[in-house]
Amino acid sequence: MRYAGITERLADLGGEKWAIHNAGRARMEAGEEIIELTIGEPDIPTDPELIRVCHESMLRGRTHYSNGRGESGLLDAIVDKYKPMHPGVTTDHVLAFPGTQTALYAVITALVEEGEGVLIGDPYYATYEGVVRAPGAVVEAVPLKIENGFIMQPDDLRAAVTEKSRVLVLNSPHNPTGALLDRETIVELGKIACEHDLWIVSDEVYEDLIFVDEEFASPLEIEELRERTIIVSSISKTYAATGFRSGWAVGPVEFCTKLLPISETILFGNQPFIADMTEAALRGTFDTAERMCRSYSARVDLIMRALEKSPNLKAGKVSGGMFIMIDVADTGLDGEQFAWGLLEEQGVAIMPGTSFGENAKTLVRVALTVPDDILSEAMKRINAFAASRAAAGAPA
Repeated sequence: MRYAGITERLADLGGEKWAIHNAGRARMEAGEEIIELTIGEPDIPTDPELIRVCHESMLRGRTHYSNGRGESGLLDAIVDKYKPMHPGVTTDHVLAFPGTQTALYAVITALVEEGEGVLIGDPYYATYEGVVRAPGAVVEAVPLKIENGFIMQPDDLRAAVTEKSRVLVLNSPHNPTGALLDRETIVELGKIACEHDLWIVSDEVYEDLIFVDEEFASPLEIEELRERTIIVSSISKTYAATGFRSGWAVGPVEFCTKLLPISETILFGNQPFIADMTEAALRGTFDTAERMCRSYSARVDLIMRALEKSPNLKAGKVSGGMFIMIDVADTGLDGEQFAWGLLEEQGVAIMPGTSFGENAKTLVRVALTVPDDILSEAMKRINAFAASRAAAGAPA
């Protein structure tokens, strides 16, 4: 039988990137005690008030079809959220989606043709490559270096641009590294986007998870960039509501007009009861993100203190998000070897850097989303495994 080309383009970009996570889960289900540090699932529950709003909305009968753009109350709430960044924003600049992932897929599909290029900082979130390759485009990797705090450097971006480049993807705070772009850097990257007529797609799902004395900055704040900037985000991280799948895209009116039929073809509107919950989240005063920031900041400090004892592990700077990247090159292993060996010998599941791009071969990603005592135990095991490799003097 014959299949469309997309099945080949995405054949190695699904669950294979999460093989270690899946292996760890399988061992847990078989009764083993595995410390899971693989995914960004908040360890703080969704606020009960948001659950109540969602439940009461269903009881009121808000369980029927929506429209393609999104429920009016939610659209108004999204507009109010972004007005401080973009005073002219209206509901014509907004589309609702079931999560950031769907928004990214639709947005990239609307912007690139087969063979065109999408510039992405490497390492990058695991699904980015899939949403780029789905329409036949290619990832044009911009190296994010640990010595630069994983911040995209304008010179590196300029060197990566080709005649086929059409889109620049930014992600701040960054998954998987936790890097935070400042306004000055965004301005410089934006100048390059303007020079080469690039769209800017800014993934801002971790916007409220910043735990350093630095401010969040967005290209939407910069007037010269607004007509080429598209924001994608959701309530998943800020409100610890990952399973509700509620997100949005904010961009120029013309872009949203062209994107709407794509959105309607995919899903034709999100669920009204979840839209009501999302509106309540955006308009409310919830401390979920604040509590996560306190926890994750303390856990970064815990990891940094633990790594002070290790002669062959070092971490990159972390300013926000839910993860920390650790360089394991001095163990003699690459990230893939280290992660699989750690799971086998110490019962700790972490993600290898290769799940996030070619530039992360010697890195591993550790989630900050487990209680402190469990994370402390995990770090003891990680240090023990690294020390055993150093004592062995050769890769596993």
